[in-house]
Amino acid sequence: MRAAPLAVLLLVAAAVAGGCGGGDGATAKSTTASAERTAAGPADGGQAKDDDDGAARLTLRQAIGQRMVFAYSGARPPAALVKRIQRGEAAGVVLFSRNVTSVAAVRRQVGRLQRIKRPAAVDAPLLVMVDQEGGDVRRLPGPPAASAAQTRTAAQARANGRAAGRLLHGAGVNVDFAPVVDVARPGAALEREGRTYGRDAKTVAQRAGAFAQGLAAAGVQPVPKHFPGFGAATINTDDGAARVDLPLSTLRAIDGAPYGALKPDAVMISTAIYPRVDPRPAAFSRRWVTDELRGRHAFTGVAITDDLQAAAVARFGTPSQLAFFALRAGVDLPLFAQTYAAGARAAAGLERAVKSGALPRDELDAGARRVLRWRLDIAKDPSN
Repeated sequence: MRAAPLAVLLLVAAAVAGGCGGGDGATAKSTTASAERTAAGPADGGQAKDDDDGAARLTLRQAIGQRMVFAYSGARPPAALVKRIQRGEAAGVVLFSRNVTSVAAVRRQVGRLQRIKRPAAVDAPLLVMVDQEGGDVRRLPGPPAASAAQTRTAAQARANGRAAGRLLHGAGVNVDFAPVVDVARPGAALEREGRTYGRDAKTVAQRAGAFAQGLAAAGVQPVPKHFPGFGAATINTDDGAARVDLPLSTLRAIDGAPYGALKPDAVMISTAIYPRVDPRPAAFSRRWVTDELRGRHAFTGVAITDDLQAAAVARFGTPSQLAFFALRAGVDLPLFAQTYAAGARAAAGLERAVKSGALPRDELDAGARRVLRWRLDIAKDPSN
């Protein structure tokens, strides 16, 4: 499917941000076993009902909750987030250095969050996510780990991944936004930061894949990043709008190659713009997320955006609008990594979008099912 023009999406998103009435979207039948509870259900926030096959059905707010992870400040989550988890309206949390006083403290806090009683339909481990690449990009304190740029072999990368995984798993973290699989070019921002495994796609795939294997062996889910490839960008999206002015053929042959080799269960989508393919950031582009990642790469896992509170996307709209853009593109989890309030506003905007018909309920439910399956897979991992 070709993406709608940016102007059209902006007009729809204005209505989403401002609030609008309308009927609830239709629900979808479960296509999974009852253990993998369907996300379809009534759109009024009311009580869940049983579908014909016995699978529990989610309220609209619970279905939206499966599409959201929440950030917060300090060592303890706000009461509003705890209540949201109790209602089954959150898929998980994302932690940063601001949340960490010690590994033991994180473990205790994560344990409290995981023990919160949730509705049966979403009774799966919360996603607990961090950015732990090694080098300077570390959220939990521990033995210094080599950066990607300092890694010389796949064996070293695997050992680094295993060490990071053991540290994270010991703290109760089950998802790591790593490894970086971007193929560097001369002058690249990530190369200056020491965050790439090199300029050769095969080497990057081997070392990033080994790091991912190390994480997984320790019971932590890897999330390779930043699709469709950020290795040619000269500015980090945390600092400003980034453009990667390369043809689709190059992006496919070089930057996309590691994703085909890794075959991951989750992928982080770049917020850079690739103007020869789409004028929007990749995280808002159906051409990238649905056509390229899910279509050409046959990716069936969970797609997560890079931080939607970063400088690169600030000009594109409010949290409500940005979450709407991401979900319409085919993203499962729009990430608001700075504040709880932004995530809460995004969830409220998605509720308005479904009720107005701007966001089809079946699209919402499809992503919710993917996220729930991922959470249930984490529960089955013997390391967890």
